Amino acid sequence: MKVLFVGPTLSGAAEMAGPAMAVRPPARQGDIHAAVREGATAIGLVDGVFEYVAPVWHKEILFALSLGVQVLGSSSMGALRAAECDRFGMIGVGSIYRRFASGGIEDDADIAQLHAPGELGYAALTVPLVNVHATLAGLLADRSISRAEFAAIEKAAAVTFFKDRTLDAIAAVAMGLAAGRRAQIRGLLGTRYVDQKRADAMELLARLQALDDCRACPPAQWRFQATTIWAAAFRSE
Repeated sequence: MKVLFVGPTLSGAAEMAGPAMAVRPPARQGDIHAAVREGATAIGLVDGVFEYVAPVWHKEILFALSLGVQVLGSSSMGALRAAECDRFGMIGVGSIYRRFASGGIEDDADIAQLHAPGELGYAALTVPLVNVHATLAGLLADRSISRAEFAAIEKAAAVTFFKDRTLDAIAAVAMGLAAGRRAQIRGLLGTRYVDQKRADAMELLARLQALDDCRACPPAQWRFQATTIWAAAFRSE
């Protein structure tokens, strides 16, 4: 059984994944552990909850890896956890993971965005900073914006709280832009928007689908340690 934890990053994931894969909502603490106990052979982590709910625990990922479960991460919470756990065998996928792993991104707020609940399809209500960066990089590459404009808009996006970060808000607070140019850039941000999180999630899905539906050999370099905190969290173990 392959399991994919995803929400706002990849709408329509269930249809794309097909019946052979279990597509579940954004992961919270305990979800990866539960998937392993249910027999998961491979797990894809894209989205995860945070702020008001305990997020995916690194120890759960190590538990999965120690039993030969292949764990892939990309785009959002998955990219962050992959950068933190790749030395233990977690597989990071996509450019956002690579930026976390290289230190190009250090703040988990860069991947955060506000979205509607699952009942409304996790519709995005704000834009994540990583997508803004990818959009600006494309505009700069073909000289649709100048380096000064790139810096001004990216700074505006970075200082805007993730729950307020919309394209309108970013364009409105960017410093040093003339009124006419501000409107032009706002239009470019919309028409040339790059959803890097979705692109990375699509790459993860393809790699997850290509894996054999069986567990691999457990790692030989390290052994999972069931600490007292782990035992308290999962007393049924």
